[in-house]
This record gives sequence, structure tokens and C-alpha cells, in this order.
Amino acid sequence: MVKPGAAADAATTGLEVYVVGGAVRDDLLGLPAGDRDWVVVGATPEAMARRGFIPVGGDFPVFLHPQTKEEYALARTERKSGRGYKGFTFYTGTDVTLEQDLGRRDLTVNAIARAPDGRLIDPLDGQADVRARVLRHVGNAFTEDPVRLLRLARFAARFHDFSIAPETMTLARHLVANGEVDALVPERVWREVAKGLSAARPGRMFDVLCDTGALERVMPGLVFNDDVARHLACGAQRELGLAARFALLCVVSPQPEHVARHVRAPTECIDYARLLPLVVAALNAAAGVSSATDALPAKAWLELIERCDGLRKPDRFLDLIGAAQCMLDGVDVQAWRARLHAVRSIDAGAIAKAQHGQPERIKEALHEARLQALLDS
Repeated sequence: MVKPGAAADAATTGLEVYVVGGAVRDDLLGLPAGDRDWVVVGATPEAMARRGFIPVGGDFPVFLHPQTKEEYALARTERKSGRGYKGFTFYTGTDVTLEQDLGRRDLTVNAIARAPDGRLIDPLDGQADVRARVLRHVGNAFTEDPVRLLRLARFAARFHDFSIAPETMTLARHLVANGEVDALVPERVWREVAKGLSAARPGRMFDVLCDTGALERVMPGLVFNDDVARHLACGAQRELGLAARFALLCVVSPQPEHVARHVRAPTECIDYARLLPLVVAALNAAAGVSSATDALPAKAWLELIERCDGLRKPDRFLDLIGAAQCMLDGVDVQAWRARLHAVRSIDAGAIAKAQHGQPERIKEALHEARLQALLDS
């Protein structure tokens, strides 16, 4: 954040520039500084280009600073001209004021700007909502952009001690009822879902989507309930990665792979969502074998490792065990780490060489060696 006395920036000298949005909000909350977004008032695209700024915007002029590569957007207003989050016409004339630009934003806590001298510009009193820990819409235009509903839900997951203003929830439900949410493309949904899943309280995102009626529209086939919310809370507490958290989100859904593919989730997330139910079922079955000296548990362990391709992808396998630990009692990740190490320690080359030219015996001998390694571990 630019503070009084900061070194002059030749690229922006003479421009009216402000830090806006999340960087200001997080600074007020005492959170670590992240990426900064800037608004430029009273400039033209041509003037920005002459200063060395690199144009990257699609629908409206956004530029990268020639040195810092931070984003600088021209102040703009918008008018609804079609369905969905792309159904807007933007105006970026030099007469657009900072206050007008802030007035088109989603939430009041994101509609605060800071000048280079440290002065705050806060026409919508977002600072009061920061202090009161409230997520509140800026205006009735909130219902025109379905991405704002996703962002509301995602911010609820990140700032879990913030409440949502009742009137904002009313507008969010209206946004769903009027069909705007149906215009969201899967890639945009995934971008926000991924951020929400990575937040401190991921289940809260899906609570908001459920409460507004949006969940079945943006993630059809997903079953979200109190159990899933608890699993996600555990995953966040244990700092599991995105793919493991997504698998926990989908684990009670009848077709987790379908949910994943609908939102164009990455292949890794699809694989985790497919495999976690298998892991949970296998661990449940293995828990029913009471004798520690019996070969049955070891056989079940080896079968699970092989079905999940744990020999080639050990990190993924242990991630899945960690996710299953959030669903089942008595799952010992360290014990599974030792088992996996024992199995992977078997020298497949030496086993093959010992079969003296009998290739049909190699697979069976390798299986027996791995099984014995598990029994000995």
C-alpha cells in the first residue's frame, strides 16, 4: 500500500491513481498485504500506452505497470445490456469519477480506495462494515451480475466472522430467481469455488449457495449437508490441499466425477473425487478385520494401494488417506505412510531377475514380496 513519503513512480507521476478493493480492505483488517489493484481517474488508453503501460483488458481498459506489473484499470461505469456477468456495457471516459467507479463494485468492504498520500475515499462507508464485520452489497445492481453471488459466498468462507446483511441475502435470492445465475459459465464457477474451498471456513461458501437456491444451479448433482460441512472444516484445519478438499466436498454425492466435470475442475481434482469414496469404503472394510496377525488386513491394504496407483503416485495416495481421516475414526496417516514405504521399497528389478526367465512368475512373486513387506511392517 502506498504510504506518504513513498518513492516517486515515473510511470504514474501526474496521474490520479488510487489503490482499491481487497488490498485496502485487508490493510484495514490487519491482514498480510496481497496483490494491489489500482484505478486511474481522468486518463485515456492512449495516455497510458504512452507511459509504457501494457494493455491486457478485454471488455474494458486494464493495463500492467511497466515495472511492477500490477494492474491499473481506468475508472469506469457500467450499464446492463444483456444476460449474465458479461452482459454489460462499460464507459471509461475521462469524466468518470472515482466515486462512480466505487459505486459499481460488489460489496461495501471492497469499495474503499486509498490515495498515494494515505487518505481513504469511502463514499459507501465500507469502513463501518469492516468494523462491524458485515458483508453488504453496494447497490441494487448487485442482482445484475451473478458473479457477485459467487464472490459473496466466497468472501463468507474467507471472512467467516463476518455476517451477511439480510437485505444482501434477499438480493442474492432474487438474482437466482430471475435466472441471472444460469448464465454463469462453468470455468467462472470453478474459479470462485476453488478460492472458497481454499478459505478458512470452506463450508460456509456452500451454505450461502444453498440458502440462496444457487447451489443446484451452479453445481448440479452436488449433495451438501452438515456432514460434508464438518468434513470440509476438518480438511481446512488439517490444511489439506485443494484437490483433497474438493474430494471431501463431493464425497457423498452420487456422481462426484460428474460434479467435477460440470465445473471444469482440473484433472487432479476429478481423480481425487473419484478415488476418495473407494478409499473410505476400503478403510471401513479393513477396520472390520479384527485379527492383527491375519493376512487379510495386509491383502486389503495392498489392494487399496494398487487400486489408487499409490506405488506411482504416493503423495496423492497419502493425501487421500488424510482426507479419509476427516471422515473416519482411527485412520492413522503415519501408519499408512510406513505401509506405503514398505511396499515401495521392494526391488522390482531384483524380483524379476530372481525368476530365472519365467516372466509369468514375476507379477505373482512381486505381489507376494509386497504382501510380506506389509506383514513385516
